[in-house]
Amino acid sequence: MPRSSARAWATLAVLTFVYVINFLDRSLLGILAKPIQDSLHISDGQLGLIGGLYFALFYCFIAIPVGWLADRTNRVTILSLACAIWSAATICCGLAATYPQLVAARMTVGFGEAGGVPPSYALITDSFPPGRRGIALGLYNLGPPLGAALGIAFGASIAARFDWRDAFLAIGGVGVVTAILLRLFLREPARGATDTARSSVEALDALDAAADGKAGFWATLGMFFTHPVLMLAALGSGATQFVTYGVGNFAVLFLIREKGMTLSEVAIWYALVVLIGMCSGMLVSGRVIDHFTRRSRLVYAMAPAISLALALPFYVGFVWAPGWPLALVLLTVTMFFNYFYLSSSVALVQEEVRPDQRVLAGALLLLVMNFIGLGLGPTWVGAASDWFKAAGDAHALRTALYTLTPFYLIAIALFLWLAGVLRREERISD
Repeated sequence: MPRSSARAWATLAVLTFVYVINFLDRSLLGILAKPIQDSLHISDGQLGLIGGLYFALFYCFIAIPVGWLADRTNRVTILSLACAIWSAATICCGLAATYPQLVAARMTVGFGEAGGVPPSYALITDSFPPGRRGIALGLYNLGPPLGAALGIAFGASIAARFDWRDAFLAIGGVGVVTAILLRLFLREPARGATDTARSSVEALDALDAAADGKAGFWATLGMFFTHPVLMLAALGSGATQFVTYGVGNFAVLFLIREKGMTLSEVAIWYALVVLIGMCSGMLVSGRVIDHFTRRSRLVYAMAPAISLALALPFYVGFVWAPGWPLALVLLTVTMFFNYFYLSSSVALVQEEVRPDQRVLAGALLLLVMNFIGLGLGPTWVGAASDWFKAAGDAHALRTALYTLTPFYLIAIALFLWLAGVLRREERISD
């Protein structure tokens, strides 16, 4: 297996830290949902919109021009500017006095975060050779669980001891400093520096791209949306995220309202659940991908399909559990299996396209899966909770979370479909 340089690992460490800040800022709204609702007098439906559709409209669609620009310019500069924008907007969330002001600030957070992940995917892929990218992307994708766990631990603790606004101000300030240090110390790797062509055709494509300059925006866009492997990976990931974001944005509110937890208990126990469940899932999935892709690319589809099938009964148990200790145990297992899809889909998409298309392809992957998952998942849960409450359901949020279970089956079906496409491609190449 090819070795990776110390510089590559240092780059990965810096990018992962930025992703931690990224997700920490993003997760604060869900973590502090109860005090925000009490302060600004907003419903579950309004909370779902601000954490879902309103945020995703900027986060998903701004990522496309940002990805196109990053494929042509310095990706580290784009990432640094994005970090500064989302961090400043997080501070504005803490200053919001009304719901419309909070909506505007959250949409600006989405605008900034659109420039965070796609450049990082490409920087990692250009720093690590095939055979190392699965574990590298798996380690990078520790950003969400670490960010969420830190957000829960610090955000809930600060809110419990001081005020929910102070959590936004403190964490946003850390992000602004991080953005400055990022631009000063991170170096840009050469595009395609670690690639090995899978075939002579791919090698010729890469040479043609280098000769012609950068890949065209519309050509890359058309390639992505007509490529069955890329689209099935994106749609399967989107269906999975419909569940993970739907649960994630309302988990703290659900644990407090339905399971009897306090903010102080959430800061300790729920933070540990996220840290253990999500982190272990990211790490194990990266190792699984790197191990089995030496034999077959089929693992990119089968790993998430199998893991989601295993997660489903534990998720139902989490929602049903009569008390929060059992609920958290079941949620830990659920989170472990829920996140196998991410490293699989990212690694597959990054390896499926040319080096000069990687940032835009990563942005398109995020567009599809985040618009479906981040945009619609929390919106669905919030609207369903309001609907069941209006219908007289005393446990409206619990019932709303049960309605996410069919999306597990949809995601599994899409990944199995992807497995069929990859199997046919392998037979043709043989």
